[in-house]
Amino acid sequence: MKRTYQVKTATKTIEREYNYIPVRYIIAVLITLFEILAIIGMVVLCCYYIPYFYIAAWITQIACVVKIIASDDNPEYKVPWLLFVLILPIVGFMLYFIFYSRKLQKKFIRRLDELKKYRYEKDNEEIFRGLERKSEPAAAQAKMLCFISEASIFTNVKQTYYPLGEDMWKEMLADLRAAEKFIFMEYFIIEEGVFWDSILEILKQKVANGVVVRVLYDDIGCMSTLPGDYHKKLADFGIEAAPFSRLRGQANSEFNNRSHRKICVIDGKVGYTGGVNIADEYVNEKQRFGHWKDTAIRLEGEAVWELTRLFLTDYGINVKTLPDTQLELYPKASEIRADGYVIPFGDGPNPLYERRVGKSVIQNMLASATRYMYMTTPYLIIDNDLCTCIENAALRGVDVRIIVPHIPDKKIVFGMTRSFYHRLMKAGVRIYEYEPGFIHAKSYIADDDYAMIGTINLDYRSLVHHFENGVWMYRCNAIRALKKDIEETMAKSIEIKPNTLKTGFITRMFRSVVRIFAPML
Repeated sequence: MKRTYQVKTATKTIEREYNYIPVRYIIAVLITLFEILAIIGMVVLCCYYIPYFYIAAWITQIACVVKIIASDDNPEYKVPWLLFVLILPIVGFMLYFIFYSRKLQKKFIRRLDELKKYRYEKDNEEIFRGLERKSEPAAAQAKMLCFISEASIFTNVKQTYYPLGEDMWKEMLADLRAAEKFIFMEYFIIEEGVFWDSILEILKQKVANGVVVRVLYDDIGCMSTLPGDYHKKLADFGIEAAPFSRLRGQANSEFNNRSHRKICVIDGKVGYTGGVNIADEYVNEKQRFGHWKDTAIRLEGEAVWELTRLFLTDYGINVKTLPDTQLELYPKASEIRADGYVIPFGDGPNPLYERRVGKSVIQNMLASATRYMYMTTPYLIIDNDLCTCIENAALRGVDVRIIVPHIPDKKIVFGMTRSFYHRLMKAGVRIYEYEPGFIHAKSYIADDDYAMIGTINLDYRSLVHHFENGVWMYRCNAIRALKKDIEETMAKSIEIKPNTLKTGFITRMFRSVVRIFAPML
């Protein structure tokens, strides 16, 4: 949410902007803190005043430790919780009960059966057989991805790759103007400004012309960029809108499982996704951390069906009344002819996804690469499992390169990112920092054959907690454009050398401590 203020200098008055958090969010956070302190306080008082209650607390603490150790969670996630439970008596296991679970909230789970009516019917077997004839390893990757994400594989999908957010912006506006039936938009961040205003004007016109417009934005992601009741403002324009997982001040997992997805669907025929949120820095209308480097992809064809389904699922679990199904949500697109195989997919918490989809895609690409694997990510905070996969690829001779920002948006997170450099470089991984500014792109490419573009960062939030989405591609036209862009981006970046990694003792200790708790951040 923006406010302006004036600063007087000796010669002129300068108008500046700042973002503030609406009162609703502040109250919700305070309620959450009060609930946590009240629950912990009650247990502490019971231990102090009720005879032998502390024995029950001690048994509970042991039970928590056993449960954490025996769980199927990643060891990196277990360690900080074990520290909390063992070092902080009572407080530790109470925080465990409140925040440990990363499963979808029960209010969302109740809707899942109803949302099945938004699925589309598609037989993948014929396409899989065709892919097997071309490449059995590629078919194996595709089958696994479709199975764990419940997505479908598509052919004859026109792809357009955008190396910058502003390139996508121009074409997105043209496609929005051409909408005839419906527009669906879901973004982690929407911020009032030049970018969003240009879209909103079109959405208003389309609503007036009878086009159904639905908008979903993450409530926490937009905490400081939109008014607390912005969905009501959009409703006044005729736009059906909702915040994703509205923050209500409940001491549970509502601070996790946010929607980090970026999806725009137009008439079920054209879809956009990638790293670009709807805010001015993403299209370089304003600069916060130098030049903002982001990427996006436009899909045209039946592959857009999956983006439509993802949106409808997310929208459906966040509104009181499910939207009608009278729209032609999944139109045929037989006239399109294009190379390659495309799988748009989603990722997120249980029970929607039992396995970590995005992480599996990246690991499969690393395992299949024989020549090179290039990755771009704003954050590099990975578990030992994924770190070992990256190392193994480099150790067997694959040219593994990772591009991260040179100008950080979060200094602590950037310090954690740099803490992985030494280990990865020791295995032969080459790391670059994008010198002009901040790279927000989430792009992965291997051997000119495989690529994945989407919203998935190399950090715990993306790989474990959030709702995410991506587009897996095999031998598609967009892969050539992605490779060219990454090579040009590397030319503008600083390659990190071992002699630049020297840090002081205090910095090393700080990074070590922060890395322990990284899975919880």
